[in-house]
Amino acid sequence: MTIPDFSLEKTLYARGMGRVVGVDEVGRGPLAGPVMAAAVWLNPARIPDGLNDSKKLTARRREALCLQILECALVGVGEASVAEIDTHNILRASHLAMERAIAALGFVPDHVLVDGNLIPRGLNLDATPVIGGDARSVSIAAASIVAKTRRDRVMWDLAQHYPGYGWETNMGYPSKSHREALRNLGVTPHHRRSFKPVHNILYQG
Repeated sequence: MTIPDFSLEKTLYARGMGRVVGVDEVGRGPLAGPVMAAAVWLNPARIPDGLNDSKKLTARRREALCLQILECALVGVGEASVAEIDTHNILRASHLAMERAIAALGFVPDHVLVDGNLIPRGLNLDATPVIGGDARSVSIAAASIVAKTRRDRVMWDLAQHYPGYGWETNMGYPSKSHREALRNLGVTPHHRRSFKPVHNILYQG
């Protein structure tokens, strides 16, 4: 199993870069809820142990690491709404969330490591796309942990207002029970109407 390290960041620091930030998003695949992104600058002298791709960690471990990251790193969080996902598309909305997360840092990074194969078009900074970045860079892994933890909380809160869809456990992803609830209970304002399973229910007649 690949474990992320600090080598990408070290290379950039060796080239004279100042603050190198990792950015990642969570929530491209769900049928409901926003897409969330986080940007993280890790202090090279205080990198928490155990950083990894958020999908490879338990919820409890993510929560604990998120607290550590917030204590010793500089963090920005951004999101794009369901309306923005439906207006643009999920890729553009993901990039908007990334841009907002970086803007929320409170400083201008010298270089950004972006998870994925594309750099957001609104990001006017030096940046490197890193495919599978949350398994390669601890900065991107930290961003994935913060974004996942924050988005899970949003979905848990929404689940209290819209019971029956199982968002507190499926986080809006198209699980069998979520798809059945969509058919039985209908579409909520938090469902992504541009996503095929939701669109089909709205326009099946």
